[in-house]
Amino acid sequence: MNEYNVGNKLKKLRSAKKLTLQFVAEEIGFSPALISQIEHNNVSPPIPTLAKLANFYGVRLSSLFAENDEDIPYQIIRNDERKTISKIVSRDGSTHAYLYESFAFKKQSRKMEAFLLTFSDKIDASNTYAHGGESFLYVLKGPVILMLENVRIVLEEGDSAYFDASLEHRFCPKDGSGGMLLQVFCQG
Repeated sequence: MNEYNVGNKLKKLRSAKKLTLQFVAEEIGFSPALISQIEHNNVSPPIPTLAKLANFYGVRLSSLFAENDEDIPYQIIRNDERKTISKIVSRDGSTHAYLYESFAFKKQSRKMEAFLLTFSDKIDASNTYAHGGESFLYVLKGPVILMLENVRIVLEEGDSAYFDASLEHRFCPKDGSGGMLLQVFCQG
């Protein structure tokens, strides 16, 4: 599987606008150290964090995953061609949570993002996320816990969920048993 270079793209966006790490961190609510780690590809933030950064810079989230500026009308991704955002870390940068694999990284003008999420056994189940848009989950391997606001929902293999992504949410494997989800979300 191929790796993204999301950090370099984010660093170029920040540099082009002549913004400091401190300013960006204050505006989006993360530490300058975490922004620096992201820009140097030392950590990969969760997709909601990337969506927040893309929105801050005024670009589509899909532009962070594009290989080049050329847009194509359709895309076929073979199993061995998927791109990986390796080992997403917790907000504080302390633990690995899950692995994201993109299903449509070459199509830039897409209106939705589709990912395969594979959970780590070291997931920090306390972080929650909220961002614009809507999200769809389909459990490929479970069981998986979906937290929406303060409601705990157990999803078994084959179950799905569709929700407003502005709700505080998180998902994790039940009882640290691993798990795998198909996640599709549209930005608001």
